[in-house]
Amino acid sequence: MHFGQWHPLGETGVHYWRVQRMAKSCDVNTACAAADGRLDQEAWADMVQRCRGCAWVDGCERWLHSKEYETDVAPPNTCLNADILTELAQGQKQC
Repeated sequence: MHFGQWHPLGETGVHYWRVQRMAKSCDVNTACAAADGRLDQEAWADMVQRCRGCAWVDGCERWLHSKEYETDVAPPNTCLNADILTELAQGQKQC
């Protein structure tokens, strides 16, 4: 069984804000998603943890910078949280 090359996880705070920026770009209001029960603390922590282990950090930063003033865009396929962000965006309600 091959697991690939090990690399340390990124800093939690940096990736917390990276996930928040990605969510904003995808028009996901994480506070509303939490308030209406679609995003609990465990799911949010899992998203940040996945981000911390992602090998696409430089590409993500470039993507986020290029989308800095855009909202309602689909997350890039390379994002480890793309599926959950897409699901949250589709179920987004005003709060």
